[in-house]
Amino acid sequence: MASDAFTEAAPKASARLVEIWTDGGCKPNPGPGGWAAILRYGQAEKELSGFDPATTNNRMELTAAIMALETLKRPCTVVLHTDSEYVRNGISRWINGWVRNNWRNAAKDPVANMELWQRLLAAAKPHKVEWRWVRGHAGDAMNERADQLATAARQMGQQGV
Repeated sequence: MASDAFTEAAPKASARLVEIWTDGGCKPNPGPGGWAAILRYGQAEKELSGFDPATTNNRMELTAAIMALETLKRPCTVVLHTDSEYVRNGISRWINGWVRNNWRNAAKDPVANMELWQRLLAAAKPHKVEWRWVRGHAGDAMNERADQLATAARQMGQQGV
């Protein structure tokens, strides 16, 4: 029986490098949305995607990253590629202040999508994650593939498939 590279421990920590590409969006925004993630571990790839009938682009971008990280069953070194500056800046620049300020932003308002940010923080915690921003729709093959998967999930969800 073949092993699932995403659920079994690698022989050594250095071999546990997982690259992830995520995307999410909706049309219109807000409206029906889709998210997708592609995980690459060595030669193995896994694609994930999903649909939400009433959401926002930001929620779908966050969901893609969450679902990808929650798929990992052992601590890994992760390079997560996102075309969402909201996700990258939120997790790498803003989140410590939000936590320190009891999930309030600089204007002292509750942080938007707080439950998703908390879930992302928990999903990232066991891993060493490098958050890489890539320009969307600029020819990055894996980002384009994640966009296609997210769009297909949205379209299939709207059709009730």
